[in-house]
Amino acid sequence: MNKLLLLAGAICGFTFAANAQEGGHVAPECTEWYSPKPPKVIPAEKPGDAPSDAIILFDGKDLSKWVSPVKDGKPVAAKWKVEDGAIVVEPGSGPIQTKEYFGDCQLHIEFKTPQPGPNNTLQMKGNSGIFLQSIYEVQVLDGQDNPTYVNGMVGSIYKQVAPLADVFTGTEKWQVYDIYWKAPKFGTDGVLESPAMVTVVLNGVLVQNNYILKGTTPYIGFPTYKAHGRLPLLLQDHGVPVAFRNIWIRNL
Repeated sequence: MNKLLLLAGAICGFTFAANAQEGGHVAPECTEWYSPKPPKVIPAEKPGDAPSDAIILFDGKDLSKWVSPVKDGKPVAAKWKVEDGAIVVEPGSGPIQTKEYFGDCQLHIEFKTPQPGPNNTLQMKGNSGIFLQSIYEVQVLDGQDNPTYVNGMVGSIYKQVAPLADVFTGTEKWQVYDIYWKAPKFGTDGVLESPAMVTVVLNGVLVQNNYILKGTTPYIGFPTYKAHGRLPLLLQDHGVPVAFRNIWIRNL
C-alpha cells in the first residue's frame, strides 16, 4: 500500500478519534474510499431485457437450461413446450427447474394466463407458481374477475401475505415480475440465523416490500424452515397451460 495512504489513514484515524465524541469535524478524505470498485455491468437498452451479467434462463428458443425434477438420481429432460417464443406448461407433466442452483438473486420473468376452461375458476384460473430456491412461492394466478383468498392471489407470497396492490392487467396479457430475493441463512446444526426476505415488483408496481418470510409456502399447514443451501428455481405445473418468457437471473 502507498505510504502516503497509510499516513493519511493514520492521521484520519487520530483526528476521528479525537473528535468523534464531540461530534467534531474531520477532513473530507477521512470519509472517502476508492476500493474495491464495483464490477461494471452494462444495462440493457430496453427496460426488462437482461443486463450484461445476467444468466439467461430462457431465450425464447429452447429448454436447455431446464430439467424436470430429478428422478432416480438422474436429470430428466424438461417436459414443457416451447411455442411462439414462450415456455408453456404441459398440464400433468410436473414442474420444471433450472439446472443451476441459486441463492441471493434478482429474477426477471414474464407470464401470461390463458383463457379459462369451464371449470377453471378461483385457484384453477391461470394458476402456476415461481418457486425461489424450489420451496418459496411467489404466486402466479389469473386475477381478472377471480375472487380468491388474498394470500393466494397473484402477487402474494403464497399462504403468507397478500400483495400491497392488485395490478393484474388481464387474461392473455403478459405480466412482468421483477423479484429481489435474499436467501435464508443457516448456521451450526441447521439453526436459522436470518430468514428469507423478498421484494416483488409486478408490472412496475411494488407489491411486496422487503417481506420477511416465515418459512416455506405449503398449501396445507404452516410455514417452517429447514436448513438448505443453494437450490434451483422451479416453475409449477398446476394443470393450466400458463406461458412464461424473458427469464433471466443475476446472482447477488
